[in-house]
Amino acid sequence: MDLGTFDPNYTYPSGRGCPVLLAYGYGLNYTRDCEQRVIVGHSGGLPGFGSNWRILPDYGIGVIAFSNLTYAPASTFNMQAIDTIIKLAKLQPIPVPVSPVLNERKNQLIKLLPQWNDAAATGIFAVNFFMDYFPDELKKEATAIFDAAGNIIQVDDFVAINNLRGSFIMEGEKANIQISFTLTPENPALIQEYHIKLVEKITK
Repeated sequence: MDLGTFDPNYTYPSGRGCPVLLAYGYGLNYTRDCEQRVIVGHSGGLPGFGSNWRILPDYGIGVIAFSNLTYAPASTFNMQAIDTIIKLAKLQPIPVPVSPVLNERKNQLIKLLPQWNDAAATGIFAVNFFMDYFPDELKKEATAIFDAAGNIIQVDDFVAINNLRGSFIMEGEKANIQISFTLTPENPALIQEYHIKLVEKITK
């Protein structure tokens, strides 16, 4: 298995520069490009024949190229096709479903903010959480951010990165608050990482 290499000078066939991470294992090529697009594929060839397939799991699309030229660079054609299709069709990654535990921890966390009263007693944090985050500092930080945001108008839906990580927005009168957290890979999953910050208010 190839542990992976980073190519800071990778250029798509169109000439667009885009650094990529490349890896190979179990017969599959793995690419993650500068736009965080994951591309999985495999090439094949025989005398008089060349082929390549590529899929983008996060986009739900795939491309296949066949050629009657010995070891034709079919992967180059497919990379150009992928880059062009996504751009012209303005495709976006398929949203990750929000796991029930992410929504549960989100709602529990909201109840603690901004005061963090008796947070350790709630049982929703990992055993090492309060070794990395100190209650007095958490309260000070959250209070200042909530004061700057003003009254909370609404809490938006959670946006998941995966089943254990993501973020949500709390819309305030003067500014919005973004809260993100990561859960431990255990049952029940507990909050092990947390971040809060003010973000620009977007006019709808």
